Amino acid sequence: MAVPLLDLKAQHATIRDEVLAAIMPIVDGQTFILGEPVQRLEAEIATYSNTKHAIGCASGTDAILLALRAVGVGRGDKVVTTPFTFFATAGAVHNVGGVPVFADIDPDTFNLSPETVSDVVAKHTDAKAVIAVDLFGQMAPIDTIAAALPANVPLIEDAAQSIGARRNIDGAWTRAGERATITTFSFFPSKNLGGYGDGGMVVTQNDALAAEVMRLRTHGGTKTYFHEVVGYNSRLDALQAAVLAAKLPHLEAWSAARRANAAFYDAAFADLDGVRTPVIDPANESIYNQYTIRAERRDALQEHLKAKGIGFSVYYPLPLHLQPCFAYLGYKKGDFPESERAANEVVSLPVYPELTNGQRDQVVTAVRAFYGR
Repeated sequence: MAVPLLDLKAQHATIRDEVLAAIMPIVDGQTFILGEPVQRLEAEIATYSNTKHAIGCASGTDAILLALRAVGVGRGDKVVTTPFTFFATAGAVHNVGGVPVFADIDPDTFNLSPETVSDVVAKHTDAKAVIAVDLFGQMAPIDTIAAALPANVPLIEDAAQSIGARRNIDGAWTRAGERATITTFSFFPSKNLGGYGDGGMVVTQNDALAAEVMRLRTHGGTKTYFHEVVGYNSRLDALQAAVLAAKLPHLEAWSAARRANAAFYDAAFADLDGVRTPVIDPANESIYNQYTIRAERRDALQEHLKAKGIGFSVYYPLPLHLQPCFAYLGYKKGDFPESERAANEVVSLPVYPELTNGQRDQVVTAVRAFYGR
């Protein structure tokens, strides 16, 4: 493929020596679960995200599950979230015994808006929590969403795609994770800060929530072989923590390179009928985990890009309310028209930091050629 959607080997080549130097002491010491490397990464992520607490866990999916349990979501409890996101968000609600309740997206940013959330919460006054997803690398308007919620409804920020993203709130730049009740990160390898395997983290300013997440991630106990609640085996292993700590100092530069690539595409497609470039809320600074356009004749464009050797992906081709596993919720086609329209129009193009100028030109040339420009 001339231009892959993501090239992790290119990134690894630039940091190989740093990563090996970080993981070899752990291999030699044979201490792989939790311990000092995890504690060090937790402290660094807390500092980076301007939060008081950071608790590592086994995956981004587990991070959502742990956050839900920590805020008290249990059997039969309703949780309001978006149908246009990765499956894990609503899947975790189901797996703690909760009931996903969907709200449609803002058509510009693809995120939940205060209006969509407040409308649904008004209809479901017994909702136990709201999960706002920071989709494609830009934060949802968590400040105004939180202000629209009843005081007893916690706001969970699913920031799996947005570590390091910022939002201007009350005149000050605020990091993903800083203002929500509790926030979840994913370290899946394709993320802007990705491990060499799976991993996740929960961050919060709340002491009690942090303590509960720590208890839940180790089978529900704070002392070995004593269990106050039934929890999970969801621990971040030391090797992944060491890899992530080695990569973290590069994250700002990588995100800046993604923004530069996105700006290049924005300019290159500005006059192109048939393509709508990503809309970034003026209050936001995106980290562009994906560069996602709306495209006319999207499916034909995919075939064209494939023939030209250009990587792409559709995030996400079927909204969650139409997934077979959620048929029991009773939703039907047409219930969330903006989510359904987005699913039929979006396609993501390569935006990773190591893209060369020549590769960017190939992407632009291929897209413009498809639309006859």
